[in-house]
Amino acid sequence: MSHTGVVTSKRREVLHRRVRWIVAFTIAYNVIEAVLAITAGAIASSAALIGFGLDSIIEVLSAAAVAWQFTRKDPERWERVTVRAIAIAFFALAAYVIVDSVLSLTGVQDVDHSPLGITIAALSLLIMPALAWFERRTGKELRSASVIADSKQLLLCTYLSGSVLIGLLLNTLFGWAWADAVAALVIAVFAVREGIEAWKGDVESPFQLLSHEDDEEVTTNARLL
Repeated sequence: MSHTGVVTSKRREVLHRRVRWIVAFTIAYNVIEAVLAITAGAIASSAALIGFGLDSIIEVLSAAAVAWQFTRKDPERWERVTVRAIAIAFFALAAYVIVDSVLSLTGVQDVDHSPLGITIAALSLLIMPALAWFERRTGKELRSASVIADSKQLLLCTYLSGSVLIGLLLNTLFGWAWADAVAALVIAVFAVREGIEAWKGDVESPFQLLSHEDDEEVTTNARLL
């Protein structure tokens, strides 16, 4: 990128390929994660784990939407519809998790221990922050609201990994089954918040706290969608 902030055609092609690589990895990783998390969650009757697995599916759909966008001849033209699709995915996740958490808190579902779930959450906690940062930097350079929104999906996965891991550990170590449902509700809160922001086109990333660069142009571009 030049000092004037203008992305050359050659550089744009490189960034487009990078986006396609990122979403391909995201889809592959999250398909595996979703299968393992939902299976472990079903075995343990864990609302947090099932919600985590569903979030992985939503990340796949979100990444697929971005992948579709960047197979178009003019990706920028499809920014608005892609960001809206990501927002709807957030709301769908929140709706399911809230219902499942209420069932757990009211005693309709008993939660068992899940060593597999702990492993999955811990692994995701290591991988997702780096991938989200990489995608966010790419989206920022492209000034792509949809790519930045998708990076927030990955960042949300980091938060979810942490909350799910804490809930599972508390249940395993102290027998606090309610911690699982509380962790799941944390997922729902994040999902609703991110969904609203994506729907409005406000795709500012918490990673801005780690960057010394000015994000004002990206925010302005996103809010014009």
